[in-house]
Amino acid sequence: MADTVSEQIWNEVQNWKMFERDTLGKQLVRAADSISANLSEAYGRYTYPDRRRFTYYARGSLCETTNWLDKAIRRKLITEESGNELLAELTNLSFKINYYIKSLAKQTSEKD
Repeated sequence: MADTVSEQIWNEVQNWKMFERDTLGKQLVRAADSISANLSEAYGRYTYPDRRRFTYYARGSLCETTNWLDKAIRRKLITEESGNELLAELTNLSFKINYYIKSLAKQTSEKD
C-alpha cells in the first residue's frame, strides 16, 4: 500500500514544471518513498523495539507526505480529486501503521 501511494505521487510529480518539481515535488516524493523504506527496514529488524522505532519513522514520513500533499492541492499542482484520493489512502495507511505500532508495543511488553 505504501509503495502504491508513492508510485502514484511519483507519477503526478513527473508532470509538474521544473520549479514545482524542484521545490515541493522532491520533498513530496522523498517523504512518500520514505514511508515504505522505513516500514521495510522495520520489518528487517531483529528486536521489537527496533521494529517499533522504524515504524514510528514511517508514521512521521506519512505525516510529512500529507503535509506536502496538502500544499500541492492548495497550490493546484495536483487536482483536488486526485489529491483527496491520495489523502484517503494515506489515512487508511496511517490506521494500519498505528495498529502495527500497537501490536509491536504489546509484543515488546510480553517479552519483558
